[in-house]
Amino acid sequence: MKAVVIRAFGAPAGLEVVDLPAPVPGPGQVVVATEAIGVGGVDAVIRRGALAAHGFREGHLLGSEVAGTVTAVGEGVDSSWTGRRVWAFTGLSGGYAEQAVARVEDVLALPDGLSGADAVTLGGSGAVAHFALRKAHFAPGETVLVRGAAGSIGITAVQLAARSGAGAVAVTTSSEERGARLRELGATHVLDRSGRSGAPDAPTGFDVVIDVVGGPGLPDALDALHADGRYVLVGVVGGQPPEDFGMRLVHGFRKSLTFATFSADTVPGPDLQAVRAEQFAEAARGELRTVVHDVLPLDRAADAHRAMDAGEVFGRVVLTP
Repeated sequence: MKAVVIRAFGAPAGLEVVDLPAPVPGPGQVVVATEAIGVGGVDAVIRRGALAAHGFREGHLLGSEVAGTVTAVGEGVDSSWTGRRVWAFTGLSGGYAEQAVARVEDVLALPDGLSGADAVTLGGSGAVAHFALRKAHFAPGETVLVRGAAGSIGITAVQLAARSGAGAVAVTTSSEERGARLRELGATHVLDRSGRSGAPDAPTGFDVVIDVVGGPGLPDALDALHADGRYVLVGVVGGQPPEDFGMRLVHGFRKSLTFATFSADTVPGPDLQAVRAEQFAEAARGELRTVVHDVLPLDRAADAHRAMDAGEVFGRVVLTP
């Protein structure tokens, strides 16, 4: 089968299309013939080599979520899965391929009317947005800032906060065009990447910050929290924050601020799958919007990563075999 691996850490040019043996499912696993492959921010972080200290090596097969049809099942898996269209989480490896392996507990049948591209745009990111807002103890009427709102996590977080009754939903983004698109999805205020806005009615602070970016701007975003404000970091696509960013929390001691990280790895599998099933059904009914930036063939994975690195992607890029 065709697959995309990291030949060399660093730039997108280090991605390489290779031939690999077709996978065979082990006990409790299924094989999915992919029709859509999600390209996520974590893929770019791994490709750059930023997580090499955590065991990622050159030769790594990228990709964490796919949609397609189950073609084979391993020992202990109900044979009725064969032939079903599914979304599947493959971990942090194995998705950029014509065939992918997943544990059956990480597989979810797709509802009629939901495309594979929409499924891989929502499946991983939608659950992160949902549980990040829960971790922040977001309540109706509160003001929310979404940093990095143009990605698939941010786009879903904006919609969930808006329809749950947020007093204001502010976003950071890089252009007026993107800001207009985010307003259509529920944002009430558009800020530049530094968190500033020239609008007289722009919020001067926030009860909740959901941050996909991290990077050097994180400390300033912490300063924007109201008293008893909660900050949840769900990604570092903009790089690691300064090592001393915690001093901002100390300096704001009297505001009783809370800072937390969130990874879906800490949510029980059945809870994740329940949220995904609900969101897939909502998307199929048109109640929750997905934004697919582009659909590219698998052998153009490097182009997908170049677009992400250049900050050109609004929503998610999807690969097809």
